[in-house]
Amino acid sequence: MKRAIKLLSILVLGLLLFAWIIHEPLPKGNSNAEADTLAHKMLNALHYQKYKDTQYIEWTYRNGANQYKWDKENGVVEVKWDDYVVLLNLVDTKNSKVTKSGKRISHQKENKAVAKALKMFNNDSFWLVAPYKVFDAGTKRSIVALDDGSSGLLVSYSKGGTTPGDHYLWRLNPDGFPNSFKMWVKIIPIGGIEATWDDWKVMESGAYLPQYHQLGPLTLGMGAIKGYN
Repeated sequence: MKRAIKLLSILVLGLLLFAWIIHEPLPKGNSNAEADTLAHKMLNALHYQKYKDTQYIEWTYRNGANQYKWDKENGVVEVKWDDYVVLLNLVDTKNSKVTKSGKRISHQKENKAVAKALKMFNNDSFWLVAPYKVFDAGTKRSIVALDDGSSGLLVSYSKGGTTPGDHYLWRLNPDGFPNSFKMWVKIIPIGGIEATWDDWKVMESGAYLPQYHQLGPLTLGMGAIKGYN
């Protein structure tokens, strides 16, 4: 028993040391007109207006476990997982509707399902459309000098979504296209973890959306994405 406890203690210390080694502090940036200009450059590269005009976006997450059909124009998302189907009203969640195995459920269970659907949508849609959210209400944009001499775009979220207070440092290609971002988020205790944004597809509507992301050894696939009107 003592040997097992000792080994566990060594493992925990090793993990803490590893986290300390790879952890990066949140960089300080300059919030100025240059930051907004860089953000607009990214949006222009992605054909933001095409995304804005796209009415429907469909995708899946977690190997198809979470399924979404988002009516952007009307602010409604059909969210499916397990035996649940939630017609999530993003404008007023109280007007959302829930069925499980095709049947309505109790009011209390319905509220829990709506809350879960909203949390899922906030997380899973961010991995799909994060670059388009750099001017959302409550965001702050800053310029950060990167190691290669280029400028990175640091976007901080003071409100909105499920975890306000998160920060994302975008690395852009010379043409403004997003290549990756580093994260400082509440759900990950290590700062500066990087995820790729480099496998973009053009939707039927003309909008650019990412096919997948590489996060260390993990691949976050977005399934068969559709964007149309």
